[in-house]
Amino acid sequence: MREVRYETALVRALLREQHPDLAGLRLREVIGGWDNQQFRLGDELAVRMPRTERAPELLRTERRWLPELAERLPLPTPVPVREGEPSALFGHHWNIVRWVEGDPADRAPITHSASAERLADFLRALHRPAPADAPTSPDRGVPLTELTGVDGWFELLDGYAQADLVREVWEKALAAPAWDGPPVWLHADLHPANVVVRDGTLAGVIDFGDLCAGDPAADLMAAWMLLPDGSAPRFFDAYERADEATVDRARGLAVLKALVLVSIGMAGRLGRPGGKPTWEPAGYATLERVLGAA
Repeated sequence: MREVRYETALVRALLREQHPDLAGLRLREVIGGWDNQQFRLGDELAVRMPRTERAPELLRTERRWLPELAERLPLPTPVPVREGEPSALFGHHWNIVRWVEGDPADRAPITHSASAERLADFLRALHRPAPADAPTSPDRGVPLTELTGVDGWFELLDGYAQADLVREVWEKALAAPAWDGPPVWLHADLHPANVVVRDGTLAGVIDFGDLCAGDPAADLMAAWMLLPDGSAPRFFDAYERADEATVDRARGLAVLKALVLVSIGMAGRLGRPGGKPTWEPAGYATLERVLGAA
């Protein structure tokens, strides 16, 4: 399916067709989202509608695994509570999930230092060995040497005063030993738009479509992507399980993810399709935090 947008009338019709007991609840679109378009349903639920080619598979991943994992996670998550099935109205699966209250961190950054322990507690609970049938990803949680197209991302730093230092962080990450433990469960997409904040504090984690198994460094990069300046040491002290090589890999992955945010943010600033203007400052803030800790 190509990227599309849906009106509330379609969502309301789907609710009447498949979940009539919920169809009378207030329904309003939520700004944001990438692969899925989201609508808040009443006070406690949300509807997630796939709008890109890969989105239906991401929703199936959330539906299969998140209810099981959420039982042990110490922060609220958008656990699927009802299933939407393909029908004559809409030919794809869709989900009704638990609403997670708060503002996305790309719009309301985390400012409270206690969020370091909150994030560490969340990832300690998530990062357990995954079963053999857990999903995997070709570019998340894999050895850094398997990532392709990396040089192209660094072209975004032309004119950036500390571009050489950013490249050094990545080279150090590449040189670090690869993860040799069992593949652990990963959120695999912990950037500012995928966590929510209340009163400056991390309050929830959302968008688990990229959930997979692999190297925990893929999530530990969030120490620089999400937390206030200087919080990374406090985070890793609370997490307890990361050796020096894992920290180096995580720092390098934070650089790459920051460049992705910059690229998407630039597209938004220039009015291009799919751009997110709030992501560019979030990307540059991540680079500054990484360099401050290097």
